[in-house]
Amino acid sequence: MSGRIPWSVAAGIARKMAGRYPLGGTYHERLLRSQAPEVVARAGRLVMEETGLTGRGLPNVAVVSRAEWAERNIRFFAKLLEPAEDRLTERFRSAGPIGKAAAVASERLVAAEMGALLGFMARRVLGQYELVLPADEDNDGDTVYLVGENVLSLERTHQFRPLEFRFWLALHECTHRLQFVGIPWMQGYFLGLVQELVATAQPEPGRFGRLAAEARSAAAEGRPLVGETGLLGLFASEDQRALLDRVQALMSFLEGHGHVVMDRIGSRVLATQRRMSDTLKQRRKDPRTAALYRLTGLEMKIRQYELGERFVLGVEQRAGWGALDGAWVGPEYLPTLEEIEHPERWLARVA
Repeated sequence: MSGRIPWSVAAGIARKMAGRYPLGGTYHERLLRSQAPEVVARAGRLVMEETGLTGRGLPNVAVVSRAEWAERNIRFFAKLLEPAEDRLTERFRSAGPIGKAAAVASERLVAAEMGALLGFMARRVLGQYELVLPADEDNDGDTVYLVGENVLSLERTHQFRPLEFRFWLALHECTHRLQFVGIPWMQGYFLGLVQELVATAQPEPGRFGRLAAEARSAAAEGRPLVGETGLLGLFASEDQRALLDRVQALMSFLEGHGHVVMDRIGSRVLATQRRMSDTLKQRRKDPRTAALYRLTGLEMKIRQYELGERFVLGVEQRAGWGALDGAWVGPEYLPTLEEIEHPERWLARVA
């Protein structure tokens, strides 16, 4: 990993925060690793039948530790942020020795924040369909990951049936896979949005004055200063906030679609699907992590599940399951953030 930001610092913090689960590295995890490819292959076949989306062959399947998951995501962000690293601190570096010291401190702060966020997430994330940048030459990106320690932890804590829980998780990740490999333009569109966010990241003159004004406005209106987009949304410029809205709309739709598909298939073939679904919904609402979710922007992620699921079911109720295929035609047919909350408006626009 190159660039000015010390990503090794981020990786070290992430490893410490992620911690270890006692069953990690034991025969329980080895059994999960041996079962995972067949579980994912079966889930993929059912998701194709349910959605009508098709993908090339079978994905790679990997069971990783919390630390490995965090480190892979740090490499992704390091590659993504590479073009913006100098720009984020150039104002400091042009201000002589004191400015250079401030630049080094800010770079370490970025690394520490990224490491802490990914370390926290590593303790909770269960699976991920990896989406890598085209420049990542050592991986084609077509990989379904399961975080073994967290899967084993939830199975034991809630007494889930292991094969049912693992298959149910695979349904969700296989749906995400088909959204990206089955829709030719989706990967490029998503990465384009993220790279545009990075391209607009730069020191903003008068930022602290703007934040002070927003704090006064929030206090007067009785609303929290930090919204569901977290500190990222708080510090974002107006242009970046518009981009964040587009990212949130896209992810709400994809997450909602994935959640409905996994529950719909699961309800037909898994005896314990309802209990697993209810348990994970309660887990997302854990009050002990509510404040951290808001600060980090993970509250937005939770809202994506809820809003997206309501949107998908709302469209189906009004126009049938097949109407959702309209969103796959092209980026301009995706629902906006406003339409996610009002599916009838999306239907009226794309009909």
